[in-house]
Amino acid sequence: TGQILAMVSSPSFDQNAFISGLSHDAWNTLVSDPKRPLENKAIQAEYPPASTYKIIAAAAGLEEGLIDVHTTAYCPGFLKFGNRTYRCWKRWGHGEVDVLKALKESCDVYFYKLGQELGVDRLAWYASAFGLGEPTGVDLDHEAGGLVPTAAWKKKRIGVSWQKGETLSIVIGQGFNLTTPLQMAMVAAAVGNGGTRYRPKIVKTIRTADGKTVYESQPEVVGRLPVSQENLNLVREGLFKVVNEIHGTAWRSRLKSVAMCGKTGTAQVVGRREDSDGDGEVEPIKDHAWFVAYAPRENPSIAVAVIVEHGEHGSSAAAPVAAEMIRFYLFGGPIPKNSPVLKAHGGVAPGEGD
Repeated sequence: TGQILAMVSSPSFDQNAFISGLSHDAWNTLVSDPKRPLENKAIQAEYPPASTYKIIAAAAGLEEGLIDVHTTAYCPGFLKFGNRTYRCWKRWGHGEVDVLKALKESCDVYFYKLGQELGVDRLAWYASAFGLGEPTGVDLDHEAGGLVPTAAWKKKRIGVSWQKGETLSIVIGQGFNLTTPLQMAMVAAAVGNGGTRYRPKIVKTIRTADGKTVYESQPEVVGRLPVSQENLNLVREGLFKVVNEIHGTAWRSRLKSVAMCGKTGTAQVVGRREDSDGDGEVEPIKDHAWFVAYAPRENPSIAVAVIVEHGEHGSSAAAPVAAEMIRFYLFGGPIPKNSPVLKAHGGVAPGEGD
């Protein structure tokens, strides 16, 4: 319905400290913190959506008639395009892959080939139709809109024509793509509910001191996904397989009591930092970990997006957190002491791939 059940941004800060005024030192500590505690990352931080974007790419390919449930591509672990070799996350390859397996195991090569056929501008049209590239309209200030790149955008912004190889990065959610966690939660919600896009809302009810209701939030439809139910059901089947079938990238986070559907992602981080050991070596910055999901499989009542900055893999860092949130919302009960929600980066053994 668009009602926000929970929104978390970490690290946080003590809001009570602002009541009596902050000292210069306390303020400088907050604004200079590289982890940006003053930023509401759920709506203001922008990240490449990584393989969660494959939800949109698969829907676009199906709807455009470029692929169907029987269309397969062979993945040897790489794709040569021009003078470059584009790698799949699975170095030894996925073998013969259809769209369901491509979503389930997050095969990059399948989507590289699909991206070549779709092109950047068709991909951009679907991404925009899924709600990316503009603020969701949530009732909070300073929401970021993300970025959906097009050939015209690059020409205007950078002054250089779009290169076909760049589409291979875009179709797997890398490159110029930027999204917020809330945007991706709304993508998961729309796919889960059958295609309706709602405006997300923080406020549900306002009552006076004597209990009189003066405001009651109602679901507000802002659009429909431009995807047939047949094609949307195929995408949903793929997201079910991601979590509930062996070799699915989120298999280790499946729930015993309910069928959760979702998509993992690992967002590449451009840049490097000096390590803290002082030995002169340079350590790469770890990738961000994504997971978007909805549950139950039929008639879902909750959608979730989790990103763990520098968590590396969505399968091991983000998916366990989302699974615990969904379990707690649907069934309640105490959160187990070993819950990934209570641990910094999931606290579980790495999963497969994304």
